[in-house]
Amino acid sequence: MAAKITENHTDFSKIPYHIRLRKEDVGTIAIIVGDPGRVPVVASHLEKSKQIGSNREFLTYSGYVGGNKVIAISTGIGGPAAAIVVEELARLGIKTIIRVGTCGSLHRNIGMGTLVVAEASVRLDGTTRQYVMDGYPAAATPELSVELKKASRSLGKPFASGIVASTDAFYAGEGHGSFSRHETPSSRTIKSDMKTANVIAFEMETSTLFVLGRLFGISTGAVLSVVDVIAENEGNKFKPKAGVDDAIKVAIRAIKGYSKS
Repeated sequence: MAAKITENHTDFSKIPYHIRLRKEDVGTIAIIVGDPGRVPVVASHLEKSKQIGSNREFLTYSGYVGGNKVIAISTGIGGPAAAIVVEELARLGIKTIIRVGTCGSLHRNIGMGTLVVAEASVRLDGTTRQYVMDGYPAAATPELSVELKKASRSLGKPFASGIVASTDAFYAGEGHGSFSRHETPSSRTIKSDMKTANVIAFEMETSTLFVLGRLFGISTGAVLSVVDVIAENEGNKFKPKAGVDDAIKVAIRAIKGYSKS
């Protein structure tokens, strides 16, 4: 059962304030997603899954992949909330985190439903600047990225791998166009700038995961599904569920491979 918490009698050194889980609720592996609605979908791929926590945007299920206990937890949108989850999972002893998320492709040949294995991220967010200097890299754990690519191949799921960009502002920060056509010099050119730099997709949480993982000694990886093709001003043709189930399956398969290595 999830920890029962009252406002006046809680030891938050043992039960983190936001996710409100206990050490005995979790193992050492976590799958994080943005949308709370995606957590039960991830849980459906786990053995013996059950809900163990719900507070604010942080919904948590636990289950097993083989003999390994795994939790699936939502972070909400953006770096600040993702940082809270990673911080509090670290306090509970989590050692491996895979982000299963969505992204917008910057290239026509990385189409709707294609998976993206993020090897690193351009830090366009503000959260990581609260932790480290601007020049500090946001990079996945190489061995975990290898397992995600192996899993994609073995399951026959089309994927691309490379660098993504993590922003704090979905509209202005990813070139979707802000309300009333408000623009800044950077928002005007952000798509072409990133594309020229061979960045393959935009998203909003991966840089935070990768930086905090390095700081806290946590292995990190990310597999994202393309739900929007931002390239070439093709418009906002979102398919919110495109490739999401494939990304979950790849993460599960990668956990099996990584836990044996």
